[in-house]
Amino acid sequence: MAQAGNALYDSPRDIPGIIPLFPLEEALLLPRTQMPLNIFEDRYLAMIDHAIKNDRIIGIIQPKPRDNEEDETSPNELQQIGCLGRITAFGETGDGRVLITISGLIRFKLISEIETDHPFRLGEIDCEDFAEDLIEGFGEDKVDRDGLLDIFRAFLDANDMEADWDTVGKSSNEILVNSLSMMSPYGVAEKQALLEAESLALRAETLIAITEMHLANDASDAPTTLQ
Repeated sequence: MAQAGNALYDSPRDIPGIIPLFPLEEALLLPRTQMPLNIFEDRYLAMIDHAIKNDRIIGIIQPKPRDNEEDETSPNELQQIGCLGRITAFGETGDGRVLITISGLIRFKLISEIETDHPFRLGEIDCEDFAEDLIEGFGEDKVDRDGLLDIFRAFLDANDMEADWDTVGKSSNEILVNSLSMMSPYGVAEKQALLEAESLALRAETLIAITEMHLANDASDAPTTLQ
C-alpha cells in the first residue's frame, strides 16, 4: 500500500487509466519522493486545475529528444515510461502562478495519447508492470548502500559540496536511492535509465555507474552522456 497525502493506493487498479501528462525534460519523479513545481504556463495551470477537481494525479514524463528533421512546432514524442504523482500541496502566489508539491506513487507505461480539447496532453496508461512500486521499501535490502554512499562522497568532493550526513544516515535505502537519483545532475538518457531500472538495487547500481563515468570524464575533461 502506498500513501500520498490523504489518499491510499492498494494496487494499480486504484489508479485512473487516463491521466494528464506533464512533459518535463531532465526531470525525475520516483515513488515516495516529492517534487516541488512552480507552475506558470496557462496550459499547465489548466492541467493543475483539472487534476485538483478530479483525483489530483498527473504523470511526470520526459519528452524524447527531437530529430534534426522534426517540426519544432509540433509536440515532442514522449518516453514510454513515466511516474505518477499526486498533488499533495497547493498554493497560489497572487501573481498568476501556483506552487505545488507532487508526491510520487508508481511508474506507468504510456499506452497512447488521447485526443482532447484540453490545452494539456492526456494519456492512456498501464501501471500493472510496476505494482511493486506501491510496496514501501520493496527490494531495499539488496541495495549496495556502502557503494552508493562512497560514490556520493566522491561526487560531493569533486564538486566542493557538503551534505547533511545526519539526515543521510537516517534515510532508508529506498529514500536514499530515489532521492539521489532525482537530485543527480544528469541528462535525459541517464534520468530515463534510472527511472526504468527494474529494481531498487539496479537503480542504485545504475546511479553508481553513471556517476563513476561522469567523475572519470570530468577528470579528463571529456564530455559524456548515455546514448
